[in-house]
Formats: sequence, C-alpha cells, structure tokens
Amino acid sequence: MSDSVTITAIVNGESITAAVEPRLSLADFLRTNVGLTGTHVGCEHGVCGACTVRVGGKTARGCLTLAIQCDGVEVETIEGATESGRIKDLQENFIARNALQCGFCTPGMLLTADELLKENTSPTREEIREHLSGNYCRCTGYEAIVDAIELTAKQRNGEG
Repeated sequence: MSDSVTITAIVNGESITAAVEPRLSLADFLRTNVGLTGTHVGCEHGVCGACTVRVGGKTARGCLTLAIQCDGVEVETIEGATESGRIKDLQENFIARNALQCGFCTPGMLLTADELLKENTSPTREEIREHLSGNYCRCTGYEAIVDAIELTAKQRNGEG
C-alpha cells in the first residue's frame, strides 16, 4: 500500500482511522477494514442497492462511494441503525410481514425505508415503491416489503 492515504471516518459514531488505497470502495472499507459485514456487495455498479449506507445523513451506494470521500464524514451502516434502536419497529414489521427471505437485500432496504419514513411520515404505497425502486429483491417480491413499510408508517402515526 505504497500509495495509501490515511483517512478518519466516523462510522456508527466511532472515529476510525485507516490507511486505504485511493480506489477502495466504501463498501469494501466497511467490510474489510472495519469488519462491518451488514453492508453487502452485489452488482458493484450502484444498481442493486445491497451496499446502501448513510453518508452524511443521506443514503448512498457504498460500492460507488470511495472510502477517501468519507474522510471526516459521518457514515452509518445497518449495524449502527440497529444498535441505535431507531429501526426496531421497521425490522419487526419486516419479520412479521415476511418481507425478507435470504436477507441479502434487507440491510439496504431497511436503510432506504428508514430514509423514506424520515422524509415522508405517511407515504402512499406508490411512494414507497418509488423510493425503493433502486433496491432489488430477488427472493421476496415487493408486496411484503411495501406492506411492512406501510405498517410501520401507520404505527408511527398512531394508526396501527
């Protein structure tokens, strides 16, 4: 790693300093350097959404974001969102509605759904589908996922 660059990223609230190659993706950095394997690597083209993480408060594709772009930046993974308890109801509704099977897409789906529910507390089913359009699921299909997100929104609004 003669061409390495030292970065310090704030990952799930913890400052992580590491020497990385400039071409290292954020997803690979999180998995290999930090040991957080909830961020999955699927297509490596930013299409499937399996690598979705939150960078600076917004969802981003970990496979398209370079680790060096996150120097001094707050990064949240599915592990951080889970540990905070913020998405517990969403996770429980994914289980209750059978909105997951193999689980490969689930971390990205949960972070994307969480972002939607922060921006829109009462999304329609069409708005949920639109917001999830960049996240692929090959096992479950989307009805159960949309059901789980819709239920979470209703519960958070005191309707369910």
